Amino acid sequence: MTLHKGASESDRRHTGNPVNPFYGEADPVAGMQTSPPRHTLPDGPVAPHTAYQFVHDELMLDGNSRLNLATFVTTWMEPQAGILMGECRDKNMIDKDEYPRTAELERRCVAMLADLWHAPDPSATVGCSTTGSSEACMLAGMALKRRWTQRNADRYPGGARPNLIMGANVQVCWEKFCNFWEVEARQVPMEGGRFHLDAASAAELCDENTIGVVAILGSTFDGSYEPVAEICTALDEVQEKKGWDIPVHVDGASGAMVAPFVDPDLVWDFRLPRVASINTSGHKYGLVYPGVGWALWRDAQALPEELVFRVNYLGGDMPTFALNFSRPGAQVAAQYYTFLRLGRDGYRAVQQATRDVACSTAERIGSLGDFTLLTRGDELPVFAFTTAADVKAFDVFDVSRRLKERGWLVPAYTFPPHREDLSVLRVVCRNGFSQDLADLFLADLEALLPELRAQPGPMDRPESMATAFHH
Repeated sequence: MTLHKGASESDRRHTGNPVNPFYGEADPVAGMQTSPPRHTLPDGPVAPHTAYQFVHDELMLDGNSRLNLATFVTTWMEPQAGILMGECRDKNMIDKDEYPRTAELERRCVAMLADLWHAPDPSATVGCSTTGSSEACMLAGMALKRRWTQRNADRYPGGARPNLIMGANVQVCWEKFCNFWEVEARQVPMEGGRFHLDAASAAELCDENTIGVVAILGSTFDGSYEPVAEICTALDEVQEKKGWDIPVHVDGASGAMVAPFVDPDLVWDFRLPRVASINTSGHKYGLVYPGVGWALWRDAQALPEELVFRVNYLGGDMPTFALNFSRPGAQVAAQYYTFLRLGRDGYRAVQQATRDVACSTAERIGSLGDFTLLTRGDELPVFAFTTAADVKAFDVFDVSRRLKERGWLVPAYTFPPHREDLSVLRVVCRNGFSQDLADLFLADLEALLPELRAQPGPMDRPESMATAFHH
């Protein structure tokens, strides 16, 4: 979470409290302020409609989530899903014995994902819900490290430092994991036209202290899939030559809910024996509002028993593995609702329609002549593009700023080492970003181009604007 500071002296002096009768009933207890306290608790209560109006009005200044082409997170669900979530928001789903049906829906979702991801024995697959892919990745990383520790307990009684192989394009949660759990992050930098991890580079960085390799099924930088099968093959060769049995974790935060439906012949999941675990975000292409992710392990051997806590559940034994011990059951109920509502054919239709919008939008942007496409939306429904080599009047940051004036949030950012020279725009297409909205987006982009072309050069920008929007 973002770290915030307390109020400054000037903030504390802001105590405006003039009376506005339109903001509350003519009742001294209700409090008819035109400005609420911002940094200290008020002395007394206000009427509920007054408190609502203050918060509601301030939130109007947020961006429109439906026009946010930066986020992968679901921004639209059916009204019935919203009602269902409202009915479950007061249930702490960690309390399995108190809310057994919510626990059962979670179990069913795990079973459905195990089947979807071709687990060799779905009944032996273990998994859990999380608050999102970041927590799921932390849990998967912990399992990888503990498995390495167990395998090397005799040879390394505590002196060796484990390492984890990944591309420089990983989501920041993997860097956090390595920092928090004292694992060396060995990142493969981008080179030339390669913007993610490749098999040869991954194998080259491995040694006897490698706890695993993270393969990304859908890079947040450009929407591309990493070659999971090729990485597994390269690690098979490493094992033959060196004897190191290195597992693979697939970070399928987005792609694990896209590829099974629109790329069914792509082998990336538990069909590969070296894939030990997979995570996904239910709140991304799983089509649920923010707050749910999933982590699955091939079998019980992939998740060391000593990491699992057990609670009494309906007189039986319920294993749990989580970082959070208070979490609403609403998102799990909504995930099961969505699985039930859509089924395989429904998910296939939604994801294919989203990919079609991404591919057609990318193609039309590429045809404008001002931009060069890096990806075309034909893997994840996500594409990245930069200004053409002959464009000198503006840069991607100018385009991002001008689109924001019209309500569109499109991130502009620089790539990581060794491609800091490359700055791009990225468009994430999600369910709810229809072809009609895409047409409106393109119309606004085209309308801005004459003014951008007329600039004498790119506008100056603070370095803080070069953000990667890794979520």
